[in-house]
Amino acid sequence: MKKIELKTVFIEYNSLDELTQDDRGLVLLAKEAADTAYAPYSKFHVGAALKLENGVCIKGSNQENVAYPSGLCAERVAIFSASSQYPGIPVNTIAITAKTDSFKVDSPITPCGSCRQVLAEYERLFKKPIRVILTGETGSVYVIDKIEDLLPLSFKADKLKK
Repeated sequence: MKKIELKTVFIEYNSLDELTQDDRGLVLLAKEAADTAYAPYSKFHVGAALKLENGVCIKGSNQENVAYPSGLCAERVAIFSASSQYPGIPVNTIAITAKTDSFKVDSPITPCGSCRQVLAEYERLFKKPIRVILTGETGSVYVIDKIEDLLPLSFKADKLKK
């Protein structure tokens, strides 16, 4: 038997102030996106903003539905929107944040498994890492160099073929 240890590699910053101006701007766009979330059931407003290789920024927010599986997370709203509006343009960075009226989100939130899988597919499609910036309303900020660090054993298209 072989034991393999998988690790998520990230840099932790104490606050947004330690980020570059570009990264802070992307986080602010994600925070704006969280304000547009349709979250009447969970009351958990998630915002994502991504920056494409051509410099264009796209925002997305979670969109819930009373039939829970019918909604979409902010990350997938943003990346699907980018792919439909700017096909063939890789994503450089995605910033993700959340807020709620129920409590202060004081630590970085992470993408769900479905979002990780979708982001990993776009990372493989363009053979280019997608940086990830994770924040809450306050507190520390995590920066991850590539989606693969969040989902090291992702499902890949070659598994659908013999």
